[in-house]
Amino acid sequence: MVSRPTKLRFRRMFRRRRKQAIDLSYATEDNLDRYIFRRLMRLVQVRRFIFGWVGLLVVLSVGVVLQTGALSKYYMQDVPVAGGTFREGIVGTFTNANPIFAQSEVDASASRLIFSGLFTHNTRGELVPDLADKFDLDETETVYTVYLKDNIKWHDGRPLTAKDVVFTYKTIQNPEAKSFLESSWKGVTVKARGERTVTFTLSNSLSGFPHSLTTGIIPEHLLKDIEPSQLRSSSFNNQEPVGSGPFSFQAVEVDEAAERGATRVAFQANQDYYFSAPQLDHFIIRTYTTEDNLVHAFKNAEVDAMAGLDDVPDDIDPLAIRPHGVPLSGEVMVFFKNSHKILKDSAVRKALVLGVDKNEIFKSLPYPVLSVDGPLLRPHVGYDKAFAQRTNKKAEANKVLDQAGWKRDPNTGMRSKDKLPLKFRLFSASSSEFTAVSGNLQKQWRDLGIEAEVVLQSEEDLQSSVSGHNYDALMYGILLGSDPDVYPYWHSTQGDVRSQTRLNFSEYKSTAADKALEAGRTRSDEHNRAVKYKPFLEAWQKDYPALALYQPQFLYVANDNLSGFEYGIAQNSSDRYINVIQWKIRIGSQKID
Repeated sequence: MVSRPTKLRFRRMFRRRRKQAIDLSYATEDNLDRYIFRRLMRLVQVRRFIFGWVGLLVVLSVGVVLQTGALSKYYMQDVPVAGGTFREGIVGTFTNANPIFAQSEVDASASRLIFSGLFTHNTRGELVPDLADKFDLDETETVYTVYLKDNIKWHDGRPLTAKDVVFTYKTIQNPEAKSFLESSWKGVTVKARGERTVTFTLSNSLSGFPHSLTTGIIPEHLLKDIEPSQLRSSSFNNQEPVGSGPFSFQAVEVDEAAERGATRVAFQANQDYYFSAPQLDHFIIRTYTTEDNLVHAFKNAEVDAMAGLDDVPDDIDPLAIRPHGVPLSGEVMVFFKNSHKILKDSAVRKALVLGVDKNEIFKSLPYPVLSVDGPLLRPHVGYDKAFAQRTNKKAEANKVLDQAGWKRDPNTGMRSKDKLPLKFRLFSASSSEFTAVSGNLQKQWRDLGIEAEVVLQSEEDLQSSVSGHNYDALMYGILLGSDPDVYPYWHSTQGDVRSQTRLNFSEYKSTAADKALEAGRTRSDEHNRAVKYKPFLEAWQKDYPALALYQPQFLYVANDNLSGFEYGIAQNSSDRYINVIQWKIRIGSQKID
């Protein structure tokens, strides 16, 4: 039981606390009235001042945001980044990616992406290792020993070994396989010396032989059970090719419903590529039946680049594209068939060369070209400016013809000799480039009193004329490569009907030239080769078997997004892929360090 004093003490405490609470509530109301409500009433009087400060704060905040965005470009930049799919358009059809069969533009392009050779060429045209690490040449200069890189794999994961190299070249040598490379590998013995070493034994010294080792290597483990005679029709070639190159085959699709006849060949990046994985995720080649269809596809953004056009279409925005004129290691020449009744006269051939102003010809071309002046290019071992072909000497050309008995008709101005008109047919391709050049030549030769009938043919018809030498003169482009061995084009045996290739289009015959060409191709020392080639250059300059014009170009038109595309002098059109692993199509932001 609580005592009375305790009850009284609690009661006094309660009353005191209640009084304190009441006093606190009165004080709170007084403070709210004094410091809040009364001052809120004063805000009406200073509203402009308040709105001004609030507005200033808003302006400052917006300014900070805008300034941050504006300054970001000084700390960030747009750069090409990895990833994405690149689509390339080519006129033609895809039939065979196997490198021992691939010849057309489309097939050679697909083969180059999938397969690798022992060696390749860099942008300067120099031979550099690819699958190979290096090679040695013995004292006899007939045995080449090639050493492979370590840990190279096929796209299916199997190791690539010396057995695959031997299998590739023995298949090429087998007549039943019917490879277009067979003739160039006759008399060569290929043997494996362990897992990574291969020897090539030649019957005679051949200084340009290493340049033959750029052919793509094919897998023995997938093809050894196929009969050589059946290899060309194998599904390996166009449905399931396996190589060791920067891209692996993914699929081929034929769009039969497409009005322009497009075929899509898809590749994906080889992440185990022995140099480094490509920056692109995928690469697609789309084929078209005509050049017009290809251009139409490019305008509609169906492809990112066009390969092999004659010139850049006029109706494409020049600011949205990057045209690349890739100079090829070759020459466009007019070959004078020395067996022809008119062109067998060396005076006529000399006048045809002297009377041409090449600068006028170059003006008719839609792009700049590199002039050539003989059977060798300037970078070639043995090239000598002293034997450069002379042109643009019209007065001298007329004098040469007059002295040779080719007289002008006073009425027509055209020349004849013993009632034989000075007239011949000039065959050429019906492309816009060759049409312009042949027309210009025709006009310049007419001024000399020479009638050149220009015959323009489709690619298929021209190849038939070329293979049978069914022309009087031929304007044609030839590929020489980085090695100066031009034996196939100028040795007398190569113009004979019994020759397999008949690449001596002029049917040129010269004992001095033959001996020099034979000697030059058997010397590995560059100085000795240059000395041996001198009689050939001297004979060629004196005999005028052809008119040297310019180096051909491979035109590659890409949209503005493509970066990393580099080129120098290409050995062939597929050399545009020399640095394909560095190509990029995407753009991203990167912070500046």
